[in-house]
Amino acid sequence: MKIRLYFLIALTLLSYATYAQHNGTIKGKITTSDGLPAAFITVVLKESNQNTVTDDNGNYAIGRLKPGSYTVKVSAIGVIAQDKIVNISTGETVNVNFILKENNQALQEVTIAGKKNKYKISLPSASLRLNEPLLEAPQNIQTISDQIIKDQQIISMSDGLLRNVSGAARSEHWGDLYTNVKMRGSQVQAMRNGFNFVNSYWGPLTEDMSFVDHIEFVKGPAGFMLSNGDPSGLYNVVTKKPTGINKGEVSFTIGSYDLYRTAVDFDHKITADGKLLFRLNAAAQTKGSFRPFEKNDRYTFAPSLSYQLTSKTKITAEYALQNAKMTEVGSYYIFSPNGYATLPRDFTLTQPGLPDTKINDHSAFLNLQHNFNSNWKATAQVAYSKYLQVGYSSWPSRVNTNNTIIRNVGIWDAESTMKLAQFFINGKLNTGGVVHRILAGFDGGKKNYMADWGQSHDLDLASAPFNVYNPNYGFPANGYPNFDRTKSLAERATAAGGLIDQKYLSAYVQDELGFFENKLRLTLAGRYTYVNQSNYGGEPNKGKKVTPRVGLSYSIDKSASLYAVYDQSFVPQTGILKNGEENLPLTGTNYELGFKKDWLDGKWNTTISVYRILKQNELTADPSNKAGENFSIVIGEKRAQGVEFDLRGEITAGLKLIANYAYTDGKVTQVADGVTSMEVGQVVPGFAKHTSNAWLSYTLQNGALKGTGIAAGFSHLAGRAMGTFSGTNEERNLPDYFKLDGGLFWENKSIRINANVFNVLDKYLYTGAYYTGYWNAPNYDLGVYSWQAEAPRNYRLSIAYKF
Repeated sequence: MKIRLYFLIALTLLSYATYAQHNGTIKGKITTSDGLPAAFITVVLKESNQNTVTDDNGNYAIGRLKPGSYTVKVSAIGVIAQDKIVNISTGETVNVNFILKENNQALQEVTIAGKKNKYKISLPSASLRLNEPLLEAPQNIQTISDQIIKDQQIISMSDGLLRNVSGAARSEHWGDLYTNVKMRGSQVQAMRNGFNFVNSYWGPLTEDMSFVDHIEFVKGPAGFMLSNGDPSGLYNVVTKKPTGINKGEVSFTIGSYDLYRTAVDFDHKITADGKLLFRLNAAAQTKGSFRPFEKNDRYTFAPSLSYQLTSKTKITAEYALQNAKMTEVGSYYIFSPNGYATLPRDFTLTQPGLPDTKINDHSAFLNLQHNFNSNWKATAQVAYSKYLQVGYSSWPSRVNTNNTIIRNVGIWDAESTMKLAQFFINGKLNTGGVVHRILAGFDGGKKNYMADWGQSHDLDLASAPFNVYNPNYGFPANGYPNFDRTKSLAERATAAGGLIDQKYLSAYVQDELGFFENKLRLTLAGRYTYVNQSNYGGEPNKGKKVTPRVGLSYSIDKSASLYAVYDQSFVPQTGILKNGEENLPLTGTNYELGFKKDWLDGKWNTTISVYRILKQNELTADPSNKAGENFSIVIGEKRAQGVEFDLRGEITAGLKLIANYAYTDGKVTQVADGVTSMEVGQVVPGFAKHTSNAWLSYTLQNGALKGTGIAAGFSHLAGRAMGTFSGTNEERNLPDYFKLDGGLFWENKSIRINANVFNVLDKYLYTGAYYTGYWNAPNYDLGVYSWQAEAPRNYRLSIAYKF
């Protein structure tokens, strides 16, 4: 009996082996026209309906094919589909390679969309206008991928995202309404899909992560990316677009303080040929707070369409609505004359019963791309934004030394409109042995912001102030506000001085010259910008300037490069000089050196950079002004300098790491004669001297627990000078900050379960500033501490289903 059993088993195995030998395999490699591997390209066998996608190196394989004839088709968004007929014989392996007719820039959206398990992105988005891998660019650019956002359960721009970028920190202004990011000594510009989306000092509304694909942080000025702004850099939010891959995901999140959230991502080809693509991203959440009477409810709706008009022309349209209903702006703030964190972490100055602040944020983008050939491409795009806000802000009108406060509520109705346009050309040509990467274009925009902040109301009376040690949240002593909204917002904003507008137009050209088979690259660029802007109802201020850019990058080998860059940016200023000289814009100049390296075939990357930014021509009031005079003088010079290090990627199979460190120092280096408001060596607030962050995750690759993982991360900031800095008076300066997070997860091809604990050590964490003289005239030395506390230890659990 045993002999028969062994015989049957042997016969079965032999039959299977014989059958397998009759099967064939098609494999190959797909590359771009410039020789780079094309990752995550769809490969389909028409006759069998089998399909696969290429890996990071552009390789693919389809096995277990019966002898016969097959048609191999490759396709991706933005490239021309190709077919090849292949005949397979018994047991044969056939190599079928493809060279796509577009360069790597046309493939970057597919590459980014496909890398769902990667922390490292090697290519910039098309909206940054660069036509080269990040490794070759003479600029420090760090990208936070979609997978990082999911792993860390980030749901908005202000939700712990900055731990993934060296030297970036968030200032506390207005809580979760706006994300003010400080980097390299000052606030950086907020971009969306390559457009500058700042229409007032505080904007834009924090993006919900449901419609965000990834976020790029560009260190230092980059004139071809923004027309005018601070030289510290920018962050560019890249929204999700159709990929040409039929897929979808629905997720549910619950968390501490009544967080309930649902998000949907549906990506589909409308037509079988893949010419018309559709994607819908939407989310809805209710969210409470560890502080009483506080909430932040939102929903987001973001559809997008793309259509391949011809084999060379594609048009993409996007729309996003963000609706927010939250406690009055300013509810996060705490004030005390006694020092930071001297009140309970869950203490609030908010008055229950105040109406919610309501916001509708609309944005639309239209992008047209035309590829003349494999080397030349033109892009035209427009953006429109309409931001509508009806609500209140809170800020005390008096902070007394006896720990009582007069709480004040002000109206804050606002409307913002932006109309923006861009056109640029990317090209590549050879002259002799020199490779030229050309970028040329122009952009312009018109921005208008108006706000009524001219009405306010004290909730408390001088005879019945709010006692922070015995708070009474009943009916306020002075009653609730009843603001007058009978006039139009435009009329009220004009009366309140709440008008901000800007018009700008710029043109730029850049040539990156590649020598010695493109190992050495010299970038020469210039940009002309004209700006006309006015603030708070004042007279228009005009500025125009040509900003140069010179960069040098050298590839030591295929995985390492050195770079150096000199760049400028400028900001127009309002002021009249007594000597009649021209009022020059505030100019920022950046000097930077850096080294980049990819490790283990590009699975992870490190970047180290050193920089020095000089700000010149900044104006302040002339101290010699006589009665009725309003002249300005040039302050002198400010300097920000530092070192930054970033590491990100997959170190070994299943082990992913993000780690970074930055040293930042900002000081006054020159002071003009007669300036008494500052002195040489004085710290210029807007940074933390030492920032270090890490996020480490490990996923089991085999066994019964395959897909199970653990993650942990920390953020540490020392020497914080974010809003104010008081020199050696340590009690007025922010203490060091340390936050520890961690979690567990499990995933397979269809399901992911993710649970994270934030602020594991349950520390009293906060950021803030020390104010002197604001509330205590004439005794201006009596200062007030203001801070915003972060949540105690809290939890989130997410379940996502992919289909």
